[in-house]
Amino acid sequence: MVRPDRSRAAAARRALLRWYRHRARALPWRQSKAPYAVWVSEVMLQQTQIETVIPYYQRFLREFPTVTRLAQAPLERVLELWSGLGYYRRARNLHRAAQELAVKHSGRFPADLKQARSLPGVGDYTARAVLSIAYNQPFAVLDGNVARVMARFLALRGSLPQPGFRRTIQQNLDLLLSRRRPGNFNQAMMELGQTVCLPRSPQCSSCPLRRWCRAFRFHNPEEYPQPRRRRQTEKWYMAAAALRSHHRILLSRGLDDGLLGELWNFPSALGQSSGEALARLRKKLGPVLKTPPALKKPVRQLHHSITYRSIQVQIYTGELTGRAQGNGFRWFQLRSVERAAVSQLARKIARKLADTDMEM
Repeated sequence: MVRPDRSRAAAARRALLRWYRHRARALPWRQSKAPYAVWVSEVMLQQTQIETVIPYYQRFLREFPTVTRLAQAPLERVLELWSGLGYYRRARNLHRAAQELAVKHSGRFPADLKQARSLPGVGDYTARAVLSIAYNQPFAVLDGNVARVMARFLALRGSLPQPGFRRTIQQNLDLLLSRRRPGNFNQAMMELGQTVCLPRSPQCSSCPLRRWCRAFRFHNPEEYPQPRRRRQTEKWYMAAAALRSHHRILLSRGLDDGLLGELWNFPSALGQSSGEALARLRKKLGPVLKTPPALKKPVRQLHHSITYRSIQVQIYTGELTGRAQGNGFRWFQLRSVERAAVSQLARKIARKLADTDMEM
């Protein structure tokens, strides 16, 4: 691996910024450099496609236009607006961090890296992104897209979880970084990885860095970086109960196995077979329902994935004559489930139930 000299780095940097100036997509979070707006967008974009984020970002900023408004909002409402976006810990941390900002920083995202990183859910990447874009501070950001661009630029083998690979990428990224326009530089690198330097079939003919890219010179860009090892997918079964009473449906906090703890879900249980899942669901419902329904035959089934779990979900229906005992349960109209603070799985189950023409 050969590090580019300063003159070559400067030429590559100019070409990248020129390309970004002419080719940058008109994304809603690029219309403002307000630290709060930048922060919200960076949190939402973690592990989530841009097209998915756009409507959530716009709704979220309309409801919570300032840190103070977000800090004052009930967590339930924050989760409602986040519902369907996934990775709900991000929403909880965003809310907690807003409350901390309102108390300790007068409602403003700090311009100091150490202070920014001390906020709940704000890691090195998010802090650097906000400080470079909103405050024009010279911090280079490194994510999967940027790592791919740099690995090809340098013809560097390895992957982000490897400390040596990450360290070399960061050092060379710092060398390329524009000190005058760090925010534009970081967004340009991410844009390049998202639209041109793709994991498969990269559009090298459109790349502003191809003149200096060693992988392009060697005609093997897809060999960089090396793919990281992924956890093997596990097959699971889930039994979910759609329990009705007086045209309403009963939901419970959390899913099972510690998943989605703050969201409303149909009462559910996981198992390594459909029989085990159903048995665990019955056992789970026993202490909270005076007369648990029989749950004899599933009326619908669907497939859902959560992290490494591939889940076959079977939906059982039943009528309730008594009430659920204890906290953690709430009645909903089936048509209102879509707007509540529910998991994506609960949304999918509600749609399946609506398709069965259940009289609710």
